[in-house]
Amino acid sequence: MGKRKGTFKVIIAVILCSVLCACGHSAESPTDESPTNPGSVTNAPEQDNTQKEGKTMVMKIGETIVPVVWEENASVRELAGLAEEGLSISMSKYGGFEQVGAIGRSLSRNDRRITTAPGDIVLYSGNQLVVFYGSNTWEYTKLGKIELSEEELKNLLGNSDVTITFETEKND
Repeated sequence: MGKRKGTFKVIIAVILCSVLCACGHSAESPTDESPTNPGSVTNAPEQDNTQKEGKTMVMKIGETIVPVVWEENASVRELAGLAEEGLSISMSKYGGFEQVGAIGRSLSRNDRRITTAPGDIVLYSGNQLVVFYGSNTWEYTKLGKIELSEEELKNLLGNSDVTITFETEKND
């Protein structure tokens, strides 16, 4: 019986230690990789890190330029760097709610479990771009949001595979 009491005390001590240690670390602690306000995007021009040296990152679906509000994180800054050289990604329909395509290299990531909405642009596994015209819950790094209606997104993304292009344009 004495040996059981000792084992029981050790188990309780380990559980308490684990609980107390976990309480000291927040999963939502801010980092450079997270948006300024988690779950939302910013569109303040002075904070838009896609505007660099008088240039703005532009996203096209096929030949259509789409309005995007970009997140404030390292992944978006790296994507903007790739856009400087011009970046085209062949996308494929998947699951009836998204288009996915390989970026061709890995970007910084800060994956979090999120439920996407139509228009969300996310990074999956560090090297896949995903654009949603429906919804899904998974671990992604949020990159931005296309400001079009669900119907407009379905028309652009829901009928066939597409090519997405990132370029930079000079600001006036």
